[in-house]
Amino acid sequence: MSAQKFTLKRLTKAGIGAALKKAERYRLLNEPEHAESICLDILEVEPSNQEALHNLILSIADQFAISGAARPRRALECAALIQDEYQRLYLTGLIHEREGRALLKRPMGSRAAAYECFRAAMEAYEEAESIRPEGIDDTILRWNSCVRIIERESLEPAPYEMEMHLE
Repeated sequence: MSAQKFTLKRLTKAGIGAALKKAERYRLLNEPEHAESICLDILEVEPSNQEALHNLILSIADQFAISGAARPRRALECAALIQDEYQRLYLTGLIHEREGRALLKRPMGSRAAAYECFRAAMEAYEEAESIRPEGIDDTILRWNSCVRIIERESLEPAPYEMEMHLE
């Protein structure tokens, strides 16, 4: 017996506004897979819809801690499509930070990788901070959060010898 093939139905342009609201609502209800699906439907109709890309990135990142199949690379690819440089850098930092947090919840051996994720996040946040809109200190708050978790968890980079073997 062969598997049945299904065809995705196309969202209408008129339905995009309501779909964006639903995507955000599902994210807030901790249903990131559903939010991701909605964002993909929107992007089929409007491939450069920035709000849908933003929500897609957050939906993917929301799944890092709950899914064994974290997809940080996919989230970073989506972040590269964000047109506003500040938002692109901020979201890139957020992706790395969430990946680092997810790695800390995994078995031993992920601590050095988590450290590297937090450092990558901090680099993106620092770059975004230099171009942030006045009065928007989100990058500072995120940077400080990364510093605190590195210190609280006593995270360190991988020893030099281990890095040599990985190359």
